[in-house]
Amino acid sequence: MESEDAPLNLHASCVALDETSGLLITGPSGCGKSTLALTLMGFGAHLVADDRTELRRDGDALIACAPKTISGMVEARGVGLLSATPLSHARIRAVVDLSQSEPNRLPPARETALIGVSIPMLFKVEGPGFAPALIQWLKGGRCV
Repeated sequence: MESEDAPLNLHASCVALDETSGLLITGPSGCGKSTLALTLMGFGAHLVADDRTELRRDGDALIACAPKTISGMVEARGVGLLSATPLSHARIRAVVDLSQSEPNRLPPARETALIGVSIPMLFKVEGPGFAPALIQWLKGGRCV
């Protein structure tokens, strides 16, 4: 894996189903990035990084990994730092922006760009169906 650009270090968490299906979780401190990551891990996702995520561009792909100092750790508010076997890296397939709430039942397709790569972007949805929907999004994408 050769990087084309210097890494971008973000205040973000990342989980993935495998090395080709990563989900980057962004938002301000205290908004629930680690909580969503833990919930997705409960549905079968693997930890890539919590709290800080390094992104590198590889062709038309964004590759995420954890800084070595925090690899394999995820914060559970009120419980502490938990150990998790991390994936070493994952290709980012979507970004979830927890700073914005989704007002639409069927939202329009949105994108954001990171290091010059366009990535689908989803907004936060309140309710118990959000995490399972994100897992299914990673498995099969969106129909339209």
